Amino acid sequence: MKSYSIDLRQKIIEAYQNQEESQRQLAKRFKVSLSFIQILLKRYRESGEIAARSRGKGFARRLAEHTQTVERLVAEKNDATLEELQEAIALETGVKSSITNICRFLQQRRLNRKKTLKSSQAATERVQKLRVDQRLKNW
Repeated sequence: MKSYSIDLRQKIIEAYQNQEESQRQLAKRFKVSLSFIQILLKRYRESGEIAARSRGKGFARRLAEHTQTVERLVAEKNDATLEELQEAIALETGVKSSITNICRFLQQRRLNRKKTLKSSQAATERVQKLRVDQRLKNW
């Protein structure tokens, strides 16, 4: 969502300082939420700031800084679960991210993980354990 303009913010503060209307009436007049008015006025009283705060980096952007590492991890172990990939990314990059964000990151970059196993891989102890764990989760 786009931030409200500084011009609008100034008009709201001036109207409130001139005691033209209550906070609720100002919210209706300027077609903004009451909570926006309350937060704006509080910030103005405490710090004198009216500009919108900058937004932080999302987890996807943090992962984007390590695209090559994530690509390498997927290529090295393309049958890894998202949980395993999450652990590997955290160990190598120090970036902790949710499984959902990792999945979205992989989908955006079309980094596919292998979904079917060769018969030699299907019989490995690790894969069998993962299958049992998954069945227990779904059960």
